[in-house]
Formats: sequence, structure tokens, C-alpha cells
Amino acid sequence: MMKGQVVIDSFPGRAERFRDRYAIVVIDIIRATTTATTAVSLGRRVFPARTTHEAFEIASSLKDPLLVGELGGHMPDGFDLNNSPAQIAKRKDVHRPIVLVSSSGTQLLMEAAGSHAVYTGCFRNITALACYLAGRHERIALMGSRTRGQFRLEDQMGCAWVAEKLVEFGYVLGNQQTVESVDRWRGMSPQEIAWGRSAEYLRQSGQEEDLEFILDHFDDLDTVPCLVQSELVPVSGRVEAVRSI
Repeated sequence: MMKGQVVIDSFPGRAERFRDRYAIVVIDIIRATTTATTAVSLGRRVFPARTTHEAFEIASSLKDPLLVGELGGHMPDGFDLNNSPAQIAKRKDVHRPIVLVSSSGTQLLMEAAGSHAVYTGCFRNITALACYLAGRHERIALMGSRTRGQFRLEDQMGCAWVAEKLVEFGYVLGNQQTVESVDRWRGMSPQEIAWGRSAEYLRQSGQEEDLEFILDHFDDLDTVPCLVQSELVPVSGRVEAVRSI
């Protein structure tokens, strides 16, 4: 039996390197993929966009959409909500699709488009994601988004924990960077993200609600969003490992 391989990466432009042979998982825990995964879990339709211009174009084709997002940490003019999983979770208008744009997470998602498969991961669906991926894809690239040129610690942790669970299903770590990342974050608490730069930004900008939301909702979802054409949709079928790579 051939063993599957999993790698962790975060360098700009590297999604293209993995596009032909790997399933790609995009992880931007603070906050794009947490917002997207939360929205999909509630039954919303979710459309990621690279830019505000693209977001407005997508929105024009939808019925009663919400424009959600941030660029440089600030909600763009004409948008309805910031890139906030906490705000999305509180809203009752789940029939309204969202168009989501962010400084890094949605950029990476759209860069990965056209790969064998593209998924979103966050702290909320670590186990479900690993279980779904296991056996369905021989090669998996876990890609952390880079914020201001940095591979933020929360995204390192998310990538490492998914990789660690895939090892339990028989996958091998594909390079030394991946081995070191899994070793570094094994057994660490999600609370460690509170010391990171992303968390500090949320506190300084009065958006600590999102940090609390992320820390209060750990591994609590079975939802695995997959990018199908231009929309993030929940995978069909049961979220369980297929043991025949």
C-alpha cells in the first residue's frame, strides 16, 4: 500500500507548485477560513473573492448578498460586515449568501483554485478535516496564509495539528519543515495564539470578540468546506477516513 504524503507550506506563490498533484488546504485562522467555515456550517452560501472589485461583481449576481471582509485589517467601504466569525455566527439571516474578501486568506484560496481539490481549515474543523482527507487524497498540502509576510503562529498550529492527525491515518511528513512544525506544536494549547501578533491586533483594534470566539470553538464542527468552481460548499457524504490510499 502506498503511503500518503502531507506537507506544510506558506510561501507566497507556492500554491501553483502544488496545484497539479496535491489537494490543498488553506488555513487562515485569524480570520478568513474561520469566518468561511463558520458560515458554511450555518448553511450559508460562501463566495471568496480576491479583491473588493471582484467581490462587488460576484455580489451583483446574487440575491440579497452580504459583503464581508477586510483589507489591511479594515472593512472596505460599502461592505456590510468585517471579516468576523463572531458576527457571522450571531446573525439569523442565513439565507443571505456572503461574498468574502480578506488580505491573505481568500487570496490564497483563489490562488489554489484549479487544484485537484481545495479545502478550508481552521481550529473548528481540525479532526473533521483530517478524517475527510485521509484516504481520499494521496498528496496533501497544508498552506498557511501569510499576514504581512509572516507565517503566523495560529496558522502554523492549525497546519501542524491537521498534519499530526493525518500521520495517525498512515501519512508521512513530506519534508523537514513539516516534521519540525509538527514537533514544535504537538501538545500545545490553542490558548497560545493569544500571544501572537494577530491576536494582539484584534485586541488593539477592539475586535477581541473574534479572538474569544476562535478560542471558545475548538474542534467543534464536522463541516469541511470545499471550493467548487467559485463557491465554498460542504463536502457530501460522511466525514470519515477512507483507508485505501
